[in-house]
Amino acid sequence: MALFHWKEQSSAVLQQGGLIGPDERLPWPQTTLMGVQHVIAMFGATVLAPILMGFDPNLAIFMSGIGTLIFFVLTGGKVPSYLGSSFAFIGVVIAATGYGGSGPNGNLAVALGGIVACGLAYTLIGGLVQLMGTRWIEALMPPVVTGAVVAVIGLNLAGVPIKNMASSNFDSWMQAVTFVSVALVAVMTRGMLQRLLILLGLLVATVIYVLLTNGLGMGKPMDFSGIIAAPWFGLPQFTAPVFESSAMLLIVPVVFILVAENLGHIKAVTAMTGRDLDRYMGRAFIGDGIATMVSGSAGGTGVTTYAENIGVMAATRIYSTAVFVAAAVIALLLGFSPKFGAVIQAIPLPVMGGVSIVVFGLIAVSGANIWVRSKVDFSDTGNLMVAAITLVLGTGDFTVAFGDFKLGGIGTATFGAILLHQLLRLRPR
Repeated sequence: MALFHWKEQSSAVLQQGGLIGPDERLPWPQTTLMGVQHVIAMFGATVLAPILMGFDPNLAIFMSGIGTLIFFVLTGGKVPSYLGSSFAFIGVVIAATGYGGSGPNGNLAVALGGIVACGLAYTLIGGLVQLMGTRWIEALMPPVVTGAVVAVIGLNLAGVPIKNMASSNFDSWMQAVTFVSVALVAVMTRGMLQRLLILLGLLVATVIYVLLTNGLGMGKPMDFSGIIAAPWFGLPQFTAPVFESSAMLLIVPVVFILVAENLGHIKAVTAMTGRDLDRYMGRAFIGDGIATMVSGSAGGTGVTTYAENIGVMAATRIYSTAVFVAAAVIALLLGFSPKFGAVIQAIPLPVMGGVSIVVFGLIAVSGANIWVRSKVDFSDTGNLMVAAITLVLGTGDFTVAFGDFKLGGIGTATFGAILLHQLLRLRPR
């Protein structure tokens, strides 16, 4: 089958300064190892996002594998990408469900309905891009808008770990230990270890937590009983969505963030490979949209392309889509292990809070990085107004009501940035 056909290349290509393109691959043993590397790279964020929303992280990993395979098929195997849990959904899901910050989300089904609706909107936008091209998307969401919206995701979520994930002074100190651990891994290591800063920092902080609590009696001890009791193999626990208009209207605006993320991903990979991937953008949006609908229909999170995996590709110069097929299969296998899920669930809440502080901060900074890379001109008063107002709307959780429906935080900031930019473009030149 042509879809699963790649031209085999030797690693000598890399040693000579070349790269492995999307339609090429290394021998299967090396390709599989690269797949493992990509799973590890996306692991921390893909697991963290569902935990912060009260979703099953084990199922999220499983659905990320399903979503990646869907994306691969719908893009004809031409676009290298891993689809993991999207952080863009966290704020709106918490708002829609009233989630308290720990344990399973009691209103999970309502959130799933909104995620499915968002995936449908994403798929329809992909269809329009397929028919009309990408210029209208780029005009609607230029870098000044996308940068502001991405930054707002991190800033809007800043209060979650600080207010909801530290119930005592000891917990607050453990959060500090965690984000310092992550920062030290980021600065003191190189290569793949540096790419795994979230995972390694989390492991170091968890070990310290166990020594202080289980060992020295400080704080709440880590409970290992769930890990011991969980079987090695079992079916994931699926949940059906419930469609409520208020939740759907709150969550659907996230589609603009997903579009911005996917657009940026394709532009980045195009620049790194020298291959024109813009022609696959419509299919990429459709693939991501359908993957999000399938994930939400089963109880998983909305999915998106991952910057972590772009980083791995940039570091290795291996852009083979075969690697992502291997990574997807590995994620599926992990999803069939309740033991693996129990390990994730056992991670102490303060440690997750410390990791969250880092991740949300990185999201905010990545928005600013879009401005820098795109050379957004803030001497232009219009750009300055769009960025300034959007940041405060999102950070301050500005809310507007339309009857019984309320739009706040990320949703208000997203629509506000798009509409304000279009309005200010009307000014005389």
